[in-house]
Amino acid sequence: MTEETARSAIDTFISAFNTSDDGHVAALLSQALTTDVVFWGPLGRSEGITAVERFVLDIRHHPAGAGTMVRCSAVDMPDEWARYQWVFTTPGGGPRLAGTDVVHLSRSLIDQIIVFAGEIEPSAS
Repeated sequence: MTEETARSAIDTFISAFNTSDDGHVAALLSQALTTDVVFWGPLGRSEGITAVERFVLDIRHHPAGAGTMVRCSAVDMPDEWARYQWVFTTPGGGPRLAGTDVVHLSRSLIDQIIVFAGEIEPSAS
């Protein structure tokens, strides 16, 4: 699998957070994810596009307003695994959250997503 293939699936996944219509979320996710995708998110493990769609819609309906999700790093891809950094920002200088996702790809689609939200603090040596 090529880095371009991974980048395309990742960017399509991220576009689901930013589409102008909630009705387009499922279609975008189906272009990026396998139907049995395993999603390790902030609230634990879930499976299937429907579970990921619920998560995306929850983020889209953030109490501070509809925010913007962007990939803010290159895609680093050793074989079928890839990682990238992202940032979510709400309007008007509202809450901002950054993190790193690790995804596994199969047949050009994401079949596992692990979300690491927030910055990692330096270790106390």
